[in-house]
Amino acid sequence: MLACEGKINHLGLSRFPKRSTLSDANKKRSSTVFGAIYQSIYHQHKHFLSDSSPRSLPVKDLKIVDSSTIGLFSDILKGAGRNPISGKKKGGIKMHTMINAQEDVPCLIRFTSAATHDHTFLKELDLKKGSFVVFDKGYLDYSQYHNWTLDDIYFVTRQKDNAVYTTLEEFTIEDHIHPGVLKDERIEVVKDKQSISLRRVAFYHQEQNKVYEFISNNFELQADKIAEIYKQRWQIETLFKRLKQNFPLKYFLGDNQNAIEIQIWVSLIVQLIMLVIQRKAKRKWAFSNMMSVIRYHLMTYLDLFKFLKNPDGHWGDLNNLNQEQLSLFQT
Repeated sequence: MLACEGKINHLGLSRFPKRSTLSDANKKRSSTVFGAIYQSIYHQHKHFLSDSSPRSLPVKDLKIVDSSTIGLFSDILKGAGRNPISGKKKGGIKMHTMINAQEDVPCLIRFTSAATHDHTFLKELDLKKGSFVVFDKGYLDYSQYHNWTLDDIYFVTRQKDNAVYTTLEEFTIEDHIHPGVLKDERIEVVKDKQSISLRRVAFYHQEQNKVYEFISNNFELQADKIAEIYKQRWQIETLFKRLKQNFPLKYFLGDNQNAIEIQIWVSLIVQLIMLVIQRKAKRKWAFSNMMSVIRYHLMTYLDLFKFLKNPDGHWGDLNNLNQEQLSLFQT
């Protein structure tokens, strides 16, 4: 930023603020303002992101839920797990996220300490009747599964290895079903004296030579579709990887929770805008390459979409313009 001083007059700034000034300001400034900005931009572009998505999904209105922990000092936010023998323990802020599979960006975000259990986030989900949500087995909450069943909301997740259940009925696996499906059955789980009926699908993944066990409250879809829905969960892992690789979420301009949340919100806002730009650009760009190019030209006056379409040609146009400026050594 220091190298760009002199190019920021259009922002109403004569110089960039110091790091300590930003840290003090972010301690007092509420992070909810930045969360509201993110939601405003998201609602403005969500239909475009959905319409421009190249993904083909096994079901409509599929939501994906997961969390990602950003490591911090333990005196800021409590870390998860037991205290180590050394006495040194990292803290962390956990970003609970839900994305629409067709949009590839978060539509709901909540921050907690890393010690907060994942399943608490499920109670905050606002899901429509008939929609599907997929998440990993860390979100185990049979009571919530029962409530979703009553509301005609469907879920897919993995079954825990130590799950206790009773098999009620085993379904026939038809010939047209994927050969990886080993078992399709109705099971019963008892939680707080409440009997919960679920579907259990065992699927063999040949490439990984591993059997996965899925549970769901949907009995209408084919068994292999249940496995395919869970496969879509990897999309949110890609989102977290993209966020952490392209944005500096290891170094924060503040030592308090509010400042850290602001920096994460700003990274999410930029990622959202960059994804819209990537989808609108007429030339295919890898997200990380596009980020690098734009980062170097934040203070350069150029037509971004023309530049992304043909970088070499657009620079040629700029260089050939008649600037009507005298040469320094003109006689």
